[in-house]
Amino acid sequence: MGAMPTLDLAMPTALFLVALVGLLLSKRVENRLTETVEQKEFKTRDIFMLVAFILIVVSVIAYTAIVNPGGVFENALLVFFMGSYTTLLFTFSYIFSNTTKTRVQLLSAGFGVAAIIAGVISLLDPLGDAYTIYRIAAFFILATFCFSVVIFEQKKSTPEKSRWYMAAQPPALFLLLFIFFNVIYSGTTQVWNPVLLDVFGFTFAILIIIYLSSLFTWKTVCLFAGLLTIMDIILVFTGPMVTAANTFTDLGLPVLVYLPNFPILLKETGGILFRGLGLGDYFFAGILAVQTYNKFGKKTAVMAVVAMAVSFGIWEAFLPEITKFFDIGGFPATVCIITGWIPIVAYKLLATRRKPVPSSSATPPPAEVPKEPRLPMQQ
Repeated sequence: MGAMPTLDLAMPTALFLVALVGLLLSKRVENRLTETVEQKEFKTRDIFMLVAFILIVVSVIAYTAIVNPGGVFENALLVFFMGSYTTLLFTFSYIFSNTTKTRVQLLSAGFGVAAIIAGVISLLDPLGDAYTIYRIAAFFILATFCFSVVIFEQKKSTPEKSRWYMAAQPPALFLLLFIFFNVIYSGTTQVWNPVLLDVFGFTFAILIIIYLSSLFTWKTVCLFAGLLTIMDIILVFTGPMVTAANTFTDLGLPVLVYLPNFPILLKETGGILFRGLGLGDYFFAGILAVQTYNKFGKKTAVMAVVAMAVSFGIWEAFLPEITKFFDIGGFPATVCIITGWIPIVAYKLLATRRKPVPSSSATPPPAEVPKEPRLPMQQ
């Protein structure tokens, strides 16, 4: 007799919220992005190249993790992703730094307070290690910079369109938190994983949806969805995708989100059961939602987001039985997502085809244009 399904509400809810927030924000800020960043669209050839690139990267990461774990490649991978995340944060912050003086002051004060909190909690015994003094100094220097921006904005008389000093604060805080609570941290209390890891994971997932969704069209997103799902199935069942995910987890990079199963479940080996989902899967659901919005409207897009979350939850409930049956370490989440999206899109396409087209006889004839203009009466 098979095991009972393991209900989880946390990860499907997170998938729903990230896809929905990414959808709504992408439609709200697309004009600002278009004005600031040169926007292009993926062609069919670009989609094939993108999927091939993902396939190569995942395979290389998995191979090097097996052959030379903890080697030079993993350090290079860490630097590459950190540079990419920092650039993404700075780019978005810079694009939207053209705002009012009050908002800049409030945001800067908020980042300053966050830096002070990070520095103060470093004084606690469970967080103390050999780098405590450097950690405190770094966060207080960042706080000083943030509050200096508040004073500078107050005294400045001429407004600026974009402010680099505003855009530098989010990536600086991210880098300090990652370095001092993950890379060179040896305290007894875990701070980065999973709390900060999840916070930045959700943040980057939404930013990637906003930034890249406009590059797709309805045609290319359908092609991308099919190719990515096939590739994901192959890589998961053959092993490289699971190995690559474990490599990212060991490095502490925010490319996966880990949430405790809710209702809370305990593992057989002890401890609370956590479930993980990659940022690529959040992005996948997000771009499907955005392009569904562009094709069929907001109502259908929201329905698609709900369907994807429900489908993911159903698959996830039977995940232990599925992985045990196939003897695999994970399951392709793209399958869980796309099986919720396809029925909504199929229904909408059928409903659109069945909608009667108005006959030409029902079209009223155009109004007759007078030969002479009718001038107003003059007295």
